[in-house]
Amino acid sequence: MSDTKNKAVRALGLCSGGLDSMLAALVLRQQGIDVAWISFETPFFSADKARAASRHTGIPLTVQRITDVYLPMLRQPACGYGKNMNPCMDCHALMFRLAGERLQTEGFDFLFSGEVLGQRPMSQNKTSLRYVEKHSGHDGYILRPLSARLLPATIPETRGLVDRERLLDISGRSRKRQMELAETFGIRDYPAPAGGCLLTDANYSRRLKDLFDHQEAVREAELELLKVGRHFRLEDGTKIVVGRTKAENQELTRNFDPAWDVMLKLKSYPGPTVLVSRHADRTAVERAGAICAGYSKAPPDRDVDILVMRANQKECLQVRPLPPEKVSALLV
Repeated sequence: MSDTKNKAVRALGLCSGGLDSMLAALVLRQQGIDVAWISFETPFFSADKARAASRHTGIPLTVQRITDVYLPMLRQPACGYGKNMNPCMDCHALMFRLAGERLQTEGFDFLFSGEVLGQRPMSQNKTSLRYVEKHSGHDGYILRPLSARLLPATIPETRGLVDRERLLDISGRSRKRQMELAETFGIRDYPAPAGGCLLTDANYSRRLKDLFDHQEAVREAELELLKVGRHFRLEDGTKIVVGRTKAENQELTRNFDPAWDVMLKLKSYPGPTVLVSRHADRTAVERAGAICAGYSKAPPDRDVDILVMRANQKECLQVRPLPPEKVSALLV
């Protein structure tokens, strides 16, 4: 394969920002291929590591927010979930489909990723990798440079756009070969291999399932709020979130939408910020106020004032603090 031909070849890779993503791109760039990355963001995973990898390697990166298209898949993934709410195979297929929409419009010849055969037994075995490719809409155009010689040849390989013999045959969960390869490329600063997807987190997944069970439509702010605070589902189905720290109180305030939410704060005592979502009625707001007071420094045996803020109005309610042990059964 000549250098002249190589210079015309362009490849777009999915980038998580991990070592495997970097190595996959550098292995192709070593062949003279013009590589670029795309990273997708939702409330469940960010592109921060991908941004750092782009700065480190000089590989250009596009970041795309995909929450609106991601949520329908997340509610009903064709292959189901992993241990928690992680739909890994359908997630990867969706990302390759979205990346593939740029093949013709931006002049890329194929897609690639840093996936390693057998590194994750459920989502990176041959059957899973094949499923992702078939359901991406770009069958034959997805190259995994780190394990390519253990997988069927792709169209860019058979057409001579990529030299298959210069691709790799890494498999399994050991990181030894990747770390050795990182040294050859001069990469010494890279994140640990642990994933950054909140959908693999048991606590977050439990809260997300509760949200899906109670709502058809979900706002991004509600997904962000699943990351912080204590979450309660009241007897009538009303959801409340109670801040635990100053930082969490600030996060609740940032995500407060007066068109949807009610925000509660104590007037005279240190205590949490509380959000009550989805147009709660007065009974639910009073119950939330009592819970708010119960987590504060207010005296437990007397009524206290709670400031209630919603769309274009404020009012003050008097509530008796409700001790945390009385509402522990309502925690999500």
